[in-house]
Amino acid sequence: MECTVSWTGASGTRSAMGFVAETGSGHVIAMDGAPDAARPENGGANMAPRPMETLLAGTGGCTAYDVVLILKRGRHDVRGCSVKLSSERAETEPKVFTKIHMHFTVTGKGLSATAVERAIAMSHEKYCSASIMLGKTAAITTSFELVEV
Repeated sequence: MECTVSWTGASGTRSAMGFVAETGSGHVIAMDGAPDAARPENGGANMAPRPMETLLAGTGGCTAYDVVLILKRGRHDVRGCSVKLSSERAETEPKVFTKIHMHFTVTGKGLSATAVERAIAMSHEKYCSASIMLGKTAAITTSFELVEV
């Protein structure tokens, strides 16, 4: 897997701290820093997600992907899955994630809470590389709700 991240601030864009990542699969992700009123040359223009936000979003995507795939492979009638992530970071550098809570909303027909709980657990214990990696610095908790269609 490869990715190239390039600073866009060097090309005279509005943001002094903008970056563009081009993934090995050919997709592009923009990232930016928060504005810094005291030192504008060090801040972003709030034109894209922060890099740490993209890390959190990628983790949500990784685990939601697993949950849907596990349920589908179990022949469950899953129709939708979303996960809302909330996090806390360390106060001092490096400001790693220290707590992450993931709340899943799984929609389907006749889904059992046991099957959803098992899919979430399997993702976090075995399959989701991102959450397993972040679990080295952060306490990760989960919850879920089922929505019948």
